[in-house]
Amino acid sequence: MEGDNVTTVAKFILTGLSDLPEVRFPLFLLFSLIYLATLAGNITILIAIGTDVRLHNPMYFFLSNLSLLDILCPTVTVPKMLDMFLSGNKEISFASCVLQMYFLIDVVGTEIFLLAVMAYDRYVAICHPLQYTAIMNKRLCAQMAAGTWISGFLNSLLHTSFTFTLSFCGSNEVNQYFCDIPPVVALSCSSTYTSEMVLLIVAGVLGSSAFVITLVSYIYIVFAILRMSSAKGRHKAFSTCASHLTVVGLFYGTTIFTYVRPSSRYSPNQDRVISMLYGIITPMLNPMIYSLRNKEVKRALRRVISQERFTARSED
Repeated sequence: MEGDNVTTVAKFILTGLSDLPEVRFPLFLLFSLIYLATLAGNITILIAIGTDVRLHNPMYFFLSNLSLLDILCPTVTVPKMLDMFLSGNKEISFASCVLQMYFLIDVVGTEIFLLAVMAYDRYVAICHPLQYTAIMNKRLCAQMAAGTWISGFLNSLLHTSFTFTLSFCGSNEVNQYFCDIPPVVALSCSSTYTSEMVLLIVAGVLGSSAFVITLVSYIYIVFAILRMSSAKGRHKAFSTCASHLTVVGLFYGTTIFTYVRPSSRYSPNQDRVISMLYGIITPMLNPMIYSLRNKEVKRALRRVISQERFTARSED
């Protein structure tokens, strides 16, 4: 069977989170609330940034891109998961599985690159404040943002193509609640060596590059903050980076654990928990992290909420 790139599997079966009927509806409610909170939080951040002129700068431009990604990430997987809770139907067509994997890897890859860009933005702002406006001009910001989205697109195209050129002719049960690379590759009845090597090398190189950019940026930032004579200045500089560092820690740790390792170390139960952290929980937490630690965002959010209340009263 090896060497035959002939797929005889027409659909896959997702295992879901639980087979117990009594917990399906409570889980449906829980993840519905998490998903709605994610949408509400990130849409509110987008509205706040879009309507407040004082937030029209590189830092918040990249934050708006992050919020958009945090909307897309759970949207790729959660609706199908909710459908499984309600209907009990765990089947997903081959084409839908391909698309789900493609868009998930696209969004995850784009976010990894974007977090590195956001770290560089903070480096320029803190280490070169006088040149910040000149360096981080609108053209460069647009190019950097476009570069993250294009890189995510190409990265996902490569991984998805290599995954689905494998032969699937035996079991079609994906040991995950969505179509992800490790559990799908584990079902292949052909050699997975090339696919695994591509995943390890590309994910390792791109992920490591983004991580190194982030790490080096923050090393310079820390030294620049320590050299500041004013305690108030140090606190303000650190507060602008604390939110981003929290998000980086949450996202990088979970995605590296999931993708940068051989399939022999694949653990369905561990991966289910880890994937929920970066795919569902982190997108919900990001708006809270940025709004709670950022005075400018909190002021903008209060203005948005007060305007909505005023509009509602006017309509009444």
